[in-house]
Formats: sequence, C-alpha cells, structure tokens
Amino acid sequence: MAGVMHHYLAARQELTAPGSPFAVSETLVRGVPTKVFTSAPPNMRAVWELTAFHAGKDYVVYEDERYTYDEIDAQVRALAHHLRDVHGVGSGDRVALAMRNYPEWVVGYWATIAVGAAVVGMNAWWTPTEMAYGLTDSKPKVLIADDERLERVVQVLDEVRAVAPLHVLAVRTDRELPENASRWADVIDPANAPAGLPDATIDPDDDATIFYTSGTTGFPKGAQLTHRGSVHNVMNLAFMTGAVAAAEAKAIAAGDVEAPVDAPPPPEQNVFMAPTPLFHVTACNCLLHPATLTGSRIVFTYKWDPGRALELIEREGVTSLSGVPTMSRELLMHPDWDKRDTSSLRSMGGGGAALQPDLVGKIAGALKGKGVPSTGYGLTETHGIVTANSSRFFIEKPESCGPIVPTLDAKLVDDEGNDLPAGPNTIGQLCVRGAVVIKGYLNRPEATADSIRDGWFNTGDIAKIDEHGFVYIVDRAKDMVLRGGENVYCSEVETAIYQHDDVAETAVFGIPDERLGEEVACAIVLKPGATMTEEQLKAFLGERIAKHKIPAKVWFLDEQLPRNANGKFVKRELRKQLIGE
Repeated sequence: MAGVMHHYLAARQELTAPGSPFAVSETLVRGVPTKVFTSAPPNMRAVWELTAFHAGKDYVVYEDERYTYDEIDAQVRALAHHLRDVHGVGSGDRVALAMRNYPEWVVGYWATIAVGAAVVGMNAWWTPTEMAYGLTDSKPKVLIADDERLERVVQVLDEVRAVAPLHVLAVRTDRELPENASRWADVIDPANAPAGLPDATIDPDDDATIFYTSGTTGFPKGAQLTHRGSVHNVMNLAFMTGAVAAAEAKAIAAGDVEAPVDAPPPPEQNVFMAPTPLFHVTACNCLLHPATLTGSRIVFTYKWDPGRALELIEREGVTSLSGVPTMSRELLMHPDWDKRDTSSLRSMGGGGAALQPDLVGKIAGALKGKGVPSTGYGLTETHGIVTANSSRFFIEKPESCGPIVPTLDAKLVDDEGNDLPAGPNTIGQLCVRGAVVIKGYLNRPEATADSIRDGWFNTGDIAKIDEHGFVYIVDRAKDMVLRGGENVYCSEVETAIYQHDDVAETAVFGIPDERLGEEVACAIVLKPGATMTEEQLKAFLGERIAKHKIPAKVWFLDEQLPRNANGKFVKRELRKQLIGE
C-alpha cells in the first residue's frame, strides 16, 4: 500500500500543478484566502451550456419515461423565458421546487440557474407548516410543485402570500388550481421554445441553490450554495476520480500492482442512478451535476425500492449507484441480486452516513472485481464532498472516507475552537476552508457567524487525519454517548454490530441513566428468518469492543428503522418511539 500511496500523492501533485487541467491557485473570496481551480467555469449556467455537445444522447430516465439532452434543453429554454418574461425572475430572485425526482425538477433547476435566480430545494416530506416556513423564509417568486406538494401548500397559501406574492406552477396534477396558478403543460411549450437562453448576469458568488439543513432543533436553516461552490464541487468530484485512475496507472506501470484481468471495456455512456432526493446535495450536486457535465444518463425512480432499482440497473446498464449505505446493503441482501444482471456496475456506495467497513468488503466481493466500492464525506454546507475514497484505497482503508479535496484546507480543533496539532493520533472537530464552503445561512447572520469563522466552517464531526492525509470520521459531535465520563462513539458500536451476519439494520444512541448519566442502547432489525437474543448479541460484541461500549439496552424490531427523506436513520424519532421524550 505504501508504494501505491506514493503514486497517489504524486498523481494529486501533478494534476494540481500549474498548467494542468486541475491547476489550483489562491484568490480572495468574501475576504478569505481561498483555493480555486484556475480553469473553473464562471457559473453553473456555463456548465449547462456545455450540454450542447451531448444533443441526441439519453439524459433523464424516470421509470419508463426517457428524455434526451436536446429534449430537456428545449424545456429548459421554454421555462427560462417563461420565468423571466412572465414572472420577472432574474438575478437575486428565487424559484422553489417541491416535488419528487420528476424530470420537471431537473428542468426547473437548470432553467432557474440559467436566468441567474436561485433554486430553493424544498424537502418533499415537509408538512404544510414546514412548507409555509420554507416559503416565507426564502420568498420565491414562483413555486413549481407536484400534486402531493400542491395539496399541502394550498392549506397555507394565504399565509405565505400574506408575506410575499407567489405564483404556483403545477406539475403532474389534475386537481383544481388555486388563484394565480398555472399548469406546466399550458405554459411550457418546448416545440416553440426560443433558440437560446435569455440573457443573464451571474456573479460566481451569487446564490445558486438554497438547501435547508435538517438541524437538531427548531426549523431548518437555508444554506446558501453559490455558483462558485457548485462548480468547484463538480470539479472536485472529477479530480478525485482522475487522481485514483492516474495513481493506479502509475502503480501498474511501475509493477507495484498487477493490471486487472479481463477488465471490462468502458461503457458507451456512463449511467448514474440517483436513489436519493434531488432536494439534497447528494443527488443534486454529486449526481445530477457530474452526470450533466460528462454527458451521462441519470436514472430516477418514483421512490426507493431495491427490487425496482435492480430492474432498472439491469435495463439501463447503470454504471454508478450512489446513495446512503443502507441502500447498498438492501440491494446486496435482496433476493433478486443474484437474479438480475448487475455486471454494468463499476461503482457502488455513496455518502450521507459512514459506509461500514464490512459493507466495503461485501460490495467489492459482489462486484466481482469489475467494479469498486466508493464513498464520499461531505455536507450541505460544503456543496457536496469534503473527501472521497474508492477503489483499492477504500479496500485498504475501509474506515476512512478518503483524503481532502484539493480546493479545501482542513484542520482539527478542540471543543473551545482552538487549533490542535497535526498528527495521526490527534482527534478533534474537523474544520474546512475553501471554495466550496457556503456563503452562509439565509436570514441567519448569527448562525452563520457561529458556524463559519474567518472562512473556516466547523463541520461538527469528530475526526482524525492520518499521515497520508486520509480522514477518519470518528463520529458526529452530537452523535455520542457520554457514559460515566467516557465518550462512546455510536458509529464504532454500529460497525461492530454490523459484523454479525444476521443484522440487517441497526442504530445506536444514548438513553438516560440515573447512575452514569447516559447508557448505550441500540435498535436492531434482523434479516428475514434470523433469530437473536440480547445475551447472544452482547457475547458477540464482547469479543469486538470494550465492555462499556456494549449496549445495555437492546430492542429487536420487526419493521425497518425510521428514515428521513434522504434515507438516513432518524435516531431522535426512533428514541422517542422506544422510550418517549
């Protein structure tokens, strides 16, 4: 591994050197010294305009619907002119999208970006009250909503319009519309769309997207993602993929590793499956953006269903699946995994939560050498990835989420915000600074000042960084059990539980304890037909983790653990179900 790591570090240095495609320089962004790619496109509209080279290729597949790049482009041009000419949408304005992963979400996104306005990605699971909050907080001029979201928003529309005017553009619905609303099909005419996009003036630091972060208490915060940050995230993704490929080529040429046997030829078109919602950075910035930039196809489903996903992987020849780890585990466990042709898969994994080490090996084995496990670590506040790990590096370092992307600086701080000395044994809160850090939180100057200090964003994640620059997320700062003065990191206990072959799902959390303050607890869903007792689990864990980390209370559940819209387990809801407030 040391020889291969040498090649990887050399590849990164070469790719970022002056004159290279990913050359990095430094500039001032909002008064902060910031690493940027010298050749980065100026904004996301420019990224969309590059799709002219892909006309005729399949772009968006939604269930049994299929659209080419030029077909979507015609809709984008039609909607962009409609937004500007009819509703006066332009630079500094906002358009809200509230729907499933329909093709209209993609059209609405690129059309809004193209006129210089910001997309407000509304959580499709929001209640009417939450929708009212998001709309009054962001004040979009237009809301584009599907039938389910429209049903909710009409309940609070008067309240929203009392704050600011709002036009509703309805998608895939036959219901009666409220006043000042129109239907998509009545106003979007791609056959007669103008030949080009409307003129727009876009600064790199203009808002491109407002994504609401879930938060731990109260209403969510609207993170302001910029054009610069979005462009640099997609270039970071391309860089991290290219660095791994270049390193492996160097290692093979040097004879340090063997060339893959019977390596499959590259596909005619890369095909991404996006199983998570577009109102999160995972699907939007880390899947939709790179798929669009590279002329790839992107596959959406009505909702996540592993059986249906396997059907579409086979039918579409999906090459990359990136979701939360639970989704990869459900695919591998599904009875149809061995019945479906998954040989097209070259990458499988994702981010949003730690990819447990056992799952890394299972993915590598399931792809039979023709593909690789992959993961990424990032946040809404970083426009997407902070690190990425894949291929032999992930297999060798399965506990690591990978090295930092080239346009970020990183450091570790203590609980008081003081810098900690660098070193592989140092553990602290991870802070990052660079082009992909958000501008701030909409209408929340105090929250912005608390999270971003002198350009450094505190992720709130507890991490360590090894001698090669690979990051290990120990846990969320707030996802930790303080048991009798000892810190117990939930992810470590979950990793140990997942080593048991009969475990399908687990979540570890703290419960009140009169003597210790908090005690470790967990909920487990077993695989069909499996049985286990609490005593058997504790005996199994006793061989793997310290006694004080073994859950004192275990619940075995018959139904899957509660998830949020992005597929992550919702521990607060789970704890409330099991022990109350």
